Amino acid sequence: MTVFHETMDQGHAQALTVEKTLYQGRTAYQDVLIFRNETFGNVMALDGVVQLTDLDNHVYHEMMAHVPLTAHGMVKDVLIVGGGDGGVLKEILKHPVDRAVLVEIDPQVIELSKRYFPTVSAGSFEDSRVSVRLEDGLEYVANADRQFDVVIIDSTDPVGPGEALFSDAFYASCRALLRAGGLLVLQSGTPFFRPIELDRICRQLATHFGAAKPFLAPVPTYAHGQLALIAAGPSAIALYPALATLDERFAPLSDKLRYYSPQIHHAAFTLAPALQNSVAVDNAAQ
Repeated sequence: MTVFHETMDQGHAQALTVEKTLYQGRTAYQDVLIFRNETFGNVMALDGVVQLTDLDNHVYHEMMAHVPLTAHGMVKDVLIVGGGDGGVLKEILKHPVDRAVLVEIDPQVIELSKRYFPTVSAGSFEDSRVSVRLEDGLEYVANADRQFDVVIIDSTDPVGPGEALFSDAFYASCRALLRAGGLLVLQSGTPFFRPIELDRICRQLATHFGAAKPFLAPVPTYAHGQLALIAAGPSAIALYPALATLDERFAPLSDKLRYYSPQIHHAAFTLAPALQNSVAVDNAAQ
């Protein structure tokens, strides 16, 4: 039996059995492997790192989309940088947004995701509110002539094509794109093994936004089982408003989601004491 191995740290790896290889090749930017696994369904790995599975992708996508959109409450224009699988896009379109712009550098990721993970995007690329730009997200953000209410950075880890999306210059450009009260969300890897990296990103964001706070989501097929995301905005209360406020905004979505809820929203921003001590969570205006 073929086994896929992903090594994240010295002495630590995860293995997934490969029932069937569905696609294997190299795009202009990265190696792509898509295979079938008995437990997780279809699995996509980019440059040897699992990015997407049928079983648990909804957790990551719902948290990336609904945390900022529900916290904001009046989002009309959303920018997604990366996100070629369409999962975050699908979740955004559950809100009454006017426009969603998705900027993906690798068109093959979009096409392969449509083919092998059709339920992830569920036709969202064909929605009339959606504009897809096949270009470098760094260049789009630096040169964009429009503003947004929410910017979501749904990228790979800070290596390869995603590396530039973790730079201070890019964060400054994202801040310039946001309207007053606008929010930014991005993924920042594993919190347990890489708290220093998480702290660094929070500090970088805090130089451009009033608040930058980590929040957590369980994603079993990511090598460490838990993903850290970061939300940035004008204040901490803008990132996690009162439960009553979130409940009111969440009501129209209550039967459309599988993981996110207002209670999960608040809980996700609650960090364990050890992580609190190693992450600059209080570097922002309250």
